[in-house]
Amino acid sequence: MSRAVTGAETGTGMGAVAGLGGRGVGMSRAVTGAGAGTGMGAVAGLGGRGAGMSRAVTGAETGTGMGAVAGLGGRGARMSRAVTSTGAGIGLGGRGARMSWAVTGMGAVAGLGGDVDELFRNLCAGRSGVAELRGFDHSRHTARHAYEVDNRPAPGVDVTRRATGLLLDAVGQAVRDAGLDDSDLSGVPVLVGTGLRELRSVELWRTQGAEFPASELHFGTALREAFRADDTHTLSNACSAGLYALALGVDLLAQGADTVVVAGVDVLTETMYGLLERVQPVPPTRVRPFDRDRDGVLMGEGAAAVVLTRVPGGRPVHGLVRDVAVNCDAFHVTAPDPAGIAEAIREAHTRGGVKPADIDLLMVHGTGTLLNDEAEATALADVFGPDRDKPLVTATKSMTGHTSGASGLLNLVVTLRCLAEGRVPPTVGLDDPVDEAAGFRFVTGEAAHRPLTVAQLNAFGFGGINAVAILEAAR
Repeated sequence: MSRAVTGAETGTGMGAVAGLGGRGVGMSRAVTGAGAGTGMGAVAGLGGRGAGMSRAVTGAETGTGMGAVAGLGGRGARMSRAVTSTGAGIGLGGRGARMSWAVTGMGAVAGLGGDVDELFRNLCAGRSGVAELRGFDHSRHTARHAYEVDNRPAPGVDVTRRATGLLLDAVGQAVRDAGLDDSDLSGVPVLVGTGLRELRSVELWRTQGAEFPASELHFGTALREAFRADDTHTLSNACSAGLYALALGVDLLAQGADTVVVAGVDVLTETMYGLLERVQPVPPTRVRPFDRDRDGVLMGEGAAAVVLTRVPGGRPVHGLVRDVAVNCDAFHVTAPDPAGIAEAIREAHTRGGVKPADIDLLMVHGTGTLLNDEAEATALADVFGPDRDKPLVTATKSMTGHTSGASGLLNLVVTLRCLAEGRVPPTVGLDDPVDEAAGFRFVTGEAAHRPLTVAQLNAFGFGGINAVAILEAAR
């Protein structure tokens, strides 16, 4: 049994689940505090301004259990994540050796495609999914564009449970791709990262009287009905939610789980759309990551899922997850901190057993906003230094928009396909990179072709919630 007490998960609050245990494990408990008046918690806790926490996963409770320890610090403290474990994984060696986890199933749904193949094909072709807003009446808004999944009955007509529907689609694809029984996931942990859950359904219930039972706010209800999944967890860590779910999935495997499903999902909500209008008085018509003339971000929709396995047992492997680093620098409610991002990148390199010179591909967060791109480029330049010209760099949000909590998992499946095919989609709209990104090898114009072995995947969220994954091509 696992128990998490989190901050608010609606409005400006964000909560995260920690101490997840598999079937039959002991109880883990995580308590979150309120930080900077926003009610945000990251993994196990967020203290006062600039505070952080430390998390140690030791598997001391049972053979497959996980324990969470929260240690709140003062201003400027950070959150770190430590894992000690035993078990068998790909590449497991002696003391201090790392483990890599096999991805045996993938699924995705986005504005550019209803599955991984279609999505990757359109990304490599440089196609953009931006279109005039369809989800609600755009006459009420100054912004008129978004990157939506076109599955509504008519323009301007929205329906409830769209996030749940996209999630079930992506999970079903991944489970079938892995050769698992999609009618029975009992005993298999399913971790879902999301920024907004079914907030759009709540909006429709409140404004239009749409029927939407409170029980369906939780993805676990639908996952049980569709797949008989009885070990489900939802993590709300803003735009890094998907990679936080991946980090906890890796922890579960390290502690003895055989198979884990990790997913991410978010759909457009009028609340978030309106919020962006307030901070972007002149709305952009497209997303242009790292370009000197970039003018903001537009929202997208989507879902993605992967199946991770301790031992593939002869099943085809899409790629390997070496490890994931997460931290919360708590620098500011919205503004990112280059130092906190750089720390997460360095920890990911340490955990993944790589150096900057080993990275062949950088799948950057790349939102197209003034502050975010500048901070990410500054952090990358700090970490990579003279090796910044070695990896290829790309940002898919130029074509998918910002899919919030789904973005990390969507980029995960895209990055794994890049490693498998030796092909990297371009960053659309990048004509003149900002000074902070000087020297990096951005893929522009058309897809790049090159043998790839190791990739770094970034995801950063409000409140300084950072996550970085290190991936490897299947051997």
